[in-house]
Amino acid sequence: MQSRFFLGTGLFPNPFVQTEAIAASGTEVLTFAIRRVDLEAAEDDSILQHLEQGAYQFLPNTSGSRTAEEAVRIARLARASGLSDWIKVEICADERTLLPDPIETLRATEILVREGFTVLPYISDDPVMCRRLEEAGAAAVMPGGAPIGTGLGILNPYNISLIVERSNVPVIVDAGLGTASDAALAMELGASAILMNTPVAKAQDPVGMARAMRLAIEGGRLAYLSGRMPKKRYASASSGFESLIVE
Repeated sequence: MQSRFFLGTGLFPNPFVQTEAIAASGTEVLTFAIRRVDLEAAEDDSILQHLEQGAYQFLPNTSGSRTAEEAVRIARLARASGLSDWIKVEICADERTLLPDPIETLRATEILVREGFTVLPYISDDPVMCRRLEEAGAAAVMPGGAPIGTGLGILNPYNISLIVERSNVPVIVDAGLGTASDAALAMELGASAILMNTPVAKAQDPVGMARAMRLAIEGGRLAYLSGRMPKKRYASASSGFESLIVE
């Protein structure tokens, strides 16, 4: 894939804005809650009918699940309907924070990997749990920058950097971002990609924000690959005193 921007399809004010924002984002991966899709007629569903068939990799998610068993059942239904073998495992047991349940997420990942799914689990920014999910066969790990929909940005850059340092699979920062600078920071920390929905869909100009996020992701990735200068405690002139001496 060329794009490092995974985009959700919910919360947009109307299908036209959604379609324009998707185009502006340059995304190749679209995620949506399986609970919101009519699996009996997926091609005619109100969400999917506005998307060009075959143009995107679909990443259905198990949003709304409270247990591993429930998430597994939803994933099986999505695959049986022909949507995708990719699945975002999302199991949130706390309705107030919507933080992921690590135990149930790990259990669901283990089951779905054995069944041949490409599993991308949403999890808290816990380096140990991310390693356990990788060992279970997750194709990527997706730590949240902050609780879903808060727009608080990267609350713990240190943990994200640790996850990146220790992971042998892609790290996709998912949830909690609010604006382009948050996306750039995540990429500068070494994330492979960003998954978001609310920051784009709920912006005053979703299409403009989709483009801003796209550029921020590209810029942050380039900055990470280029390597930032070392931080210093005191100032140092770019043209020192010696450069002013004329012999």
